[in-house]
Amino acid sequence: MNRCLSPLLLALALVGTAHAQNTQVRNFPREAWRGEMTIKQPPIVEMDDKLTRLSPGARLFDEDNRVLRPASLIGRPLTVNYLVDRRGQVTQAWVLTAEEKKQKRPSYGVERNFEFESQQTPANPRTAPARPN
Repeated sequence: MNRCLSPLLLALALVGTAHAQNTQVRNFPREAWRGEMTIKQPPIVEMDDKLTRLSPGARLFDEDNRVLRPASLIGRPLTVNYLVDRRGQVTQAWVLTAEEKKQKRPSYGVERNFEFESQQTPANPRTAPARPN
């Protein structure tokens, strides 16, 4: 009986620690920015519609804090928190979970000095001016 009980307890302990690892909360550096990253051709990345580079030795982390290879993410848009060096190159980036995306964080964002007509919507469609036929 004791021989069967000890492997069972060991298995339960391992399952409990694996579950605890999935619920960990990541603490990002205060200097980290939020942005949309698309890897074009490593080390070239697009951050919020601006081309930049990954710094030598840059590290990308997935939702479980495992290191990712940039070549495996080519063309995929990712919401990340990231750090940049003095040259503006990305040194670290963390792919965010759905819960982490809800948290507010500063970002460079996309700055445009124009707006398309399709982005302009009237407040009330009944008061919109009639279009000529």
